[in-house]
Amino acid sequence: MTRSTVGRGALLAVATVLLARGASAQGFGVYEQSACVMGRAGTGVASPCSDGSSMYFNPANITRTPDVISVGGTLILPRGGFTNDATGLHTDMLDKVRPVPNFYVVKGFPMQGRVDRLSVGLGLFAPYGLTTEWSPTSEARFLGYRSDIRAVYLQPTAAIRFGERFSVGAGLDINFAHLQLKQRVDLSSQQAAPGVTFANLGVATGTDFADANLSADEVHTGFHVGVGVEVTDWLDVGVRYMSRQTVSFNNGTVEISQVPTGLFVPVALPGIPAGTSVDEIVAPQFTNGLLTNQTASTTIHLPDQFVAGVAVRATPQLTLLGDLQYTHWKLFDSVAIAFEKLPTEVLHQDNHDVWDFRLGGEFAVKPSLTLRGGYYIHNGASADYAVTPNLPEGDRSSFTVGLGTRLGTSFRIDAAYQYIDQGDRRGRTVPLDLSVCPGSTPCPTLVDQNNGLYQFHAHLFGATFSYEF
Repeated sequence: MTRSTVGRGALLAVATVLLARGASAQGFGVYEQSACVMGRAGTGVASPCSDGSSMYFNPANITRTPDVISVGGTLILPRGGFTNDATGLHTDMLDKVRPVPNFYVVKGFPMQGRVDRLSVGLGLFAPYGLTTEWSPTSEARFLGYRSDIRAVYLQPTAAIRFGERFSVGAGLDINFAHLQLKQRVDLSSQQAAPGVTFANLGVATGTDFADANLSADEVHTGFHVGVGVEVTDWLDVGVRYMSRQTVSFNNGTVEISQVPTGLFVPVALPGIPAGTSVDEIVAPQFTNGLLTNQTASTTIHLPDQFVAGVAVRATPQLTLLGDLQYTHWKLFDSVAIAFEKLPTEVLHQDNHDVWDFRLGGEFAVKPSLTLRGGYYIHNGASADYAVTPNLPEGDRSSFTVGLGTRLGTSFRIDAAYQYIDQGDRRGRTVPLDLSVCPGSTPCPTLVDQNNGLYQFHAHLFGATFSYEF
């Protein structure tokens, strides 16, 4: 048993973190950091909401935000499943509700001279916090039956406004990241003796014999900058750039426990009599072999993002908005993980760059009530052969509705609903076999290992409570 799929599973866990961290519109990324902006499909770059969320969407625009403190969050209800080509068996993801909180405080200071206003803010939010979870008995379990991402950002931000129409701002992203992957290991692919696998002895594919739990924590910093311009009384534009990051996970731990099979060797092998317990044969691997608890480390390059947007006040009551986002996903080509005992593994992901187009609008029915709506589309980042239960992502479209209401002169409540519709996409629940490709370069035939169809959709509910002081 010189090579274990535990290594591949740990690798997929770290890859999941990368996919979650880098994509604001794909996979585990959460772009809904404000119920106000969420109601208009995430169009928050050119025209800010008054809840302080601009420190995330465009830090320059906190100069146009009142002194405010806000707290809120989004409830995400992901739903999906996998249908196996050969068996026709359909497996659903576990129905869970995932909360994603946010908190903002902004304070402005009038200035004299060429600088009209200085604003500072602090945000606490979780842009990556979704969990994919399947039953421990599902066929997805050998790549990961639980993939958990929790990335909490503490973001100090400052911005200045020159004159009446031009603002610049910047923020420091302090990322407190946590990941976990739980995965089962298939006995049939392991070696019982040199040149003999347990499958050769009649052990069925899909026989659990080990349970792996990988977890890691890391703190890293990045930055983002933004510019906001009120071009005319009816037209605003804005841009935001979020930096790429190189994150090193050096403290990952892999806890591995044995899962009893209750099987026995049917025929005699060299040094192994017939009738020997299979659990006894593999037990040493969990005490002093490759499957003992160990550490893991890797380095990940996170892609940078660029977002540009416009806001048009078509009438005094109606504002129309549009954003275009580019995520440089080609930076994530492959990643290597070094284990304390298991051999180093390399994940080939071959991501595509992603474009995200958003349209939104809001209509002020009266000073105390605003209605919102929007729609967005984006393509998937994952290569066709890299769609797995850890991240079954693909091309998406979404529509949103929302409203905002003011209570008195200082309190405001915003609420929103969003539906995400992801196109069905073929993928796999089995480890990737690179032996079909020459050398170590992935080849087109890798997609032939896909063994089924993934379906996914989600319902999101957001609310933000703001107090202007």
